[in-house]
Amino acid sequence: MLEYLSKRIAMAVITLFVIMLVSYVLLRLAPGDPTKTTIIGESAAAQGISSEKNVLAQNKSLREKLHLDKPIHVGFLLWIEGIFLHGDFGESASVDKGRPVVNIILERLPVTVTLQFFAILITYSISIIIGINSAVTSWKKLDKGITFLLLLLYSVPTFWLALLLQACICEGGKIEIFPIRGLSSEMTWGLSTWEILFNSAKHYILPVFCLSYAGFAGLSRYAKASMMEVIRQDYIRTATAKGLSEHVIIFKHAFRNALITLITLFAEILPGLVAGSIIIEFVFGVPGMGYLSMMALNSRDIPVLMALFGFGGALTLAGIIIADLLYVAADPRISFEKRQSS
Repeated sequence: MLEYLSKRIAMAVITLFVIMLVSYVLLRLAPGDPTKTTIIGESAAAQGISSEKNVLAQNKSLREKLHLDKPIHVGFLLWIEGIFLHGDFGESASVDKGRPVVNIILERLPVTVTLQFFAILITYSISIIIGINSAVTSWKKLDKGITFLLLLLYSVPTFWLALLLQACICEGGKIEIFPIRGLSSEMTWGLSTWEILFNSAKHYILPVFCLSYAGFAGLSRYAKASMMEVIRQDYIRTATAKGLSEHVIIFKHAFRNALITLITLFAEILPGLVAGSIIIEFVFGVPGMGYLSMMALNSRDIPVLMALFGFGGALTLAGIIIADLLYVAADPRISFEKRQSS
């Protein structure tokens, strides 16, 4: 087990290095100069500096700080050296100018993690229930209706639905039920603990729903297909012949073996949700990693973008390793030794 995991982690580190190299090269080759932003001009104006020479000097200083004055391969090696030797991801060039990138990300990471946790929990819970029900029941018309509804939701663009919900059931819309932006209200003075929790839950409902609904269609179809394949196996017919209850057969014997496919999809869903949170967090004004990504992209903040790309790549690779561990937990017949030899 340790030998297998060590090899997978070593491969993950190499893959992450390649991801970071490609990301850095693309950022450097992208048109435009990230140091020539209005932020520097506004900063100079605020200090009463009107000379173009001083502004150019600030641009030159920032280029040296970001290693943009050096060739691409040298700049990348210096960035890698700063991480591995000093644990330094650099400082933000524009999003939160001058602050360490690590501090900026750690402030926003819990927000995104919370959103993703609830989104994955809801996606898997609802999809598994729908998939199992479709596989073991004979309600064909109901199954077709649910499938049509889920495919309809899947075809709806996330950003369009988010804007539509804001216009219809958020503050300032047709029916004011949910807050339009943020994750908490400014006025919480005098509220009880339960009222504060309820208020926070209202802020989370729409962002979590927008992150979850697109996964219902695909995941429920996979759950149905896996269950239908498993319930046709000989050991399921044997369990039925022994007189075991349908509940025991489905959830103790069939569902555990059908989990293999769903575990495989976990490694794909996790990074997909993180990518989707960029739009959702921006639309709902959620101060998380997605909102930070959008601001960093708009301002070409290379240190922040590189840290975010590294985080996204590491999360994807971690999801694959976690899926391998879950394989063994779900099915004792699978062992690391067999996976290593295959």
